[in-house]
Amino acid sequence: MYVMKKFFVLTVLFALPIVAYLFFVSGKNNFARLPILTEDVSEISGLTTYKDEPVFLEDHISVVAFFGEKIEDLKGNTFNLDKKILEKYYAFDDFQFVIILPENAKASAADFIKEFEGITNAQEWKFVFGSPDQIQKVFNSFSSPYQLSEDSYSPYVFIVDKSRNLRGRDDDDEGSLYGYDSRDIAELTNKMNDDVKVILAEYRLALKKNNAERKNN
Repeated sequence: MYVMKKFFVLTVLFALPIVAYLFFVSGKNNFARLPILTEDVSEISGLTTYKDEPVFLEDHISVVAFFGEKIEDLKGNTFNLDKKILEKYYAFDDFQFVIILPENAKASAADFIKEFEGITNAQEWKFVFGSPDQIQKVFNSFSSPYQLSEDSYSPYVFIVDKSRNLRGRDDDDEGSLYGYDSRDIAELTNKMNDDVKVILAEYRLALKKNNAERKNN
């Protein structure tokens, strides 16, 4: 009896860490790389900004939105996105929120920023402007199943890594998840928040590994 108890205890002590490990790595995107769905999306440095300072996707972790001409109609979407997801991550180096708009939306976007400055992190948002053709080209480079409207709008926001790869889920309930619906608070809170954490953790771990290797050399 004593031998059996001892064997049982040893088995539990040995198996428990393995079971715990398998549990965590089997969770959606926990402790794993966020899948690359599209490689080499278009750079946006050719689009204009308020200060004529180019914005780059390269070497940044970017959340990218295509919010169209009628940005004033998207106050709820933008507020939810900022409060539920983005404000947690602005302090991270190289993280940015990029909003791509048609050139004729510059005035309304400026008013939009002023209205939101007191209640959100609007000063962290990077607005870039282009022609409908330029915006369509960038959107098409994501190779997502979504469509851009005639006024350059999509409700979906996207995660782009430092190498300009589109990240998302290749095992979502409905197939691959290329973007996150900014109208859906549950999707932002449960899926996008998790995925932003994963990609930031991925880069932090890579940085720690590189620093450790330098110290050992």
